[in-house]
Amino acid sequence: MRVRLLAVGTRAPAWVQQGYEDYSRRLGPGLKLTLVPIEPGRRSAGGPVRAAIESEASRLLAAVRAEEFVVALDERGTTMTTANFADWLAERLRDGRDLAFLIGGPDGLAPQVRARADLVLSLSPLTLPHALVRVVLAEQLYRALSIHARHPYHRA
Repeated sequence: MRVRLLAVGTRAPAWVQQGYEDYSRRLGPGLKLTLVPIEPGRRSAGGPVRAAIESEASRLLAAVRAEEFVVALDERGTTMTTANFADWLAERLRDGRDLAFLIGGPDGLAPQVRARADLVLSLSPLTLPHALVRVVLAEQLYRALSIHARHPYHRA
């Protein structure tokens, strides 16, 4: 199964890249995680952000493949425990459909992106820096696989 992470933002700090790559590598060949950076919309200081959000939405939706199960990451989405997420991922793996996780820009996702999603998921009710979400998601994917493999990484 292929998992793509479509993330608005092209310049992540080195620590984000290192953390993302570490967990992505740990996933192994059974779950190939690929980062697809999406160019952010232009913003002006104090100006309206609507045009930026709309341009990001256009780029995100253009990058989504028709056959992918789309998960929009949003703090207002469905919450899951780690165990629930592991079960959900196991179900997706059995289904065999590729996954696309979408991370919006600093002002969030446009309504049409949320509407396209098969699932709107919250990793936390906290607002997280968008670059950090890349690391958190990669870690949670690894943890979910570890749970089902009975690997000691996850201790509950």
